[in-house]
Amino acid sequence: MAALRAEVSKVSKKMGRVQALRRVNAVFGAGEVHGIIGPNGAGKTTLIRLLAGLLHSDTGRVSYGEAADPFSAAQAKRVTGYFPQEPSLYPDLTCEEHLEFFRDLYGLAQEEFVRRSEELLQATGMAPFKDRPAGKLSGGMYKKLGLMCVLLNRPKLLLLDEPTVGVDPVSRQELWDLVYGFAGENMTVILSTSYMDEAGRCARVHVLSGGEMLASGAPQEVMAQFGVADFAEIFLNHDRK
Repeated sequence: MAALRAEVSKVSKKMGRVQALRRVNAVFGAGEVHGIIGPNGAGKTTLIRLLAGLLHSDTGRVSYGEAADPFSAAQAKRVTGYFPQEPSLYPDLTCEEHLEFFRDLYGLAQEEFVRRSEELLQATGMAPFKDRPAGKLSGGMYKKLGLMCVLLNRPKLLLLDEPTVGVDPVSRQELWDLVYGFAGENMTVILSTSYMDEAGRCARVHVLSGGEMLASGAPQEVMAQFGVADFAEIFLNHDRK
């Protein structure tokens, strides 16, 4: 099965008294690395959770797959991996125990689990630390462990909410290398970030501010559209309006 396409059409969502998203439109083409970029409070996490099927929009539609071969929300959820920004791993379980826990959640056969876990441990450089508890990992290693857990089942759509928050520059680069190493024909990646320098690392960016989608496209195309030299200027200029 190939990478999964996703689309949101005129999606609005209110969280309590806050209008988190306002008639948002975006197409997340299959096999690409998409960045949802914007400042804190832009609505990035809400959009990621809608795509993960953890929230439902008040208005509008979230759809998956191509028009000729659509996926239901339930079908999409089965092939989606989601890693939230908030700490979500068990501090007293080792890396290896986490992988075994997720093996059971996914119902993986032992032979496939051994092959995939060894592949992920080698790709992330985490093999020497497989017996270390999650609570004793550095920020970057913790994120790598979370990434391994959601990649174990070979998802066709990978959703990462602020994956590089709280990690050092070297670990940020390593995480980006991993994302691009796994993305492609077999997996679409959609990640959110408030680090404007990371926008240029995405194949396509979706610029979100105040719950509104300001633009979508290749990084250079979007900057040219706004006539700016970097993405931070987009938000500075938008906030002045």
